[in-house]
Amino acid sequence: MEQLLQILAKIVFFTFIAGMFTLVIRAFVRNSREHDRIRKGWADLEGVATARGWTYERRSPGRATEYCGVGPMPGKGSGLTAWHYITGEFRGHSFKCFEYRYTDPMSPTTQSGSRKLTYESVFLVSAPGPGPFMQMGRPSKLDRVMGRRPRTLLGEPEFDKKFRVAADDEAFIRNILTDDVRAFFLSDQRAEKNPLRVRDDELFTWYSGTMTPQDIEDRLNYLCDVVERIPAQAWTAA
Repeated sequence: MEQLLQILAKIVFFTFIAGMFTLVIRAFVRNSREHDRIRKGWADLEGVATARGWTYERRSPGRATEYCGVGPMPGKGSGLTAWHYITGEFRGHSFKCFEYRYTDPMSPTTQSGSRKLTYESVFLVSAPGPGPFMQMGRPSKLDRVMGRRPRTLLGEPEFDKKFRVAADDEAFIRNILTDDVRAFFLSDQRAEKNPLRVRDDELFTWYSGTMTPQDIEDRLNYLCDVVERIPAQAWTAA
């Protein structure tokens, strides 16, 4: 019996080791594929920009600084680099998009001992006129903990439950979020995944992750759909 237990113990041990090796190999292959996908997306950006008559800069030092305080960008900074900085016109609207990269001190370290980079992709289109601060996104239990601005309730239960709106000017928000615009946000699934921010005469959205040509197309289409639904007088009255 003792000999049988020893054999079983060895079998369990070697099975465990084999399983660990399998997990490591699978993780390596998965990471390698993801790395290849990201690099391909980056490589395609310049070609797409050139084909569509957009300007492209792989690395633009200092360019991201002007967007401090918007979405995932830090509240302040200097010399912040915009990666894959693209500008041009889309559906008749001027636009810009770029990646911002930073090292999160809370992120795990890589095998080389360095911390993994965090990527944020930012997109913006021009609006017909300037507007005061407004941000719309999904409500979160962390809103109060993070010290975010108080929300503006519009008195529409379904909309107020689904979206959190913060603004400096309630009249501007009500001019923008008409019945038709609110109905669009409630019916379009993109609204749940793409926060919005008005800053001066620009409308922003963003997400965490690297940028690909398809992401540019999708986010710019969404921003243009939003801008084109907002009544023109909402901007002139701001």
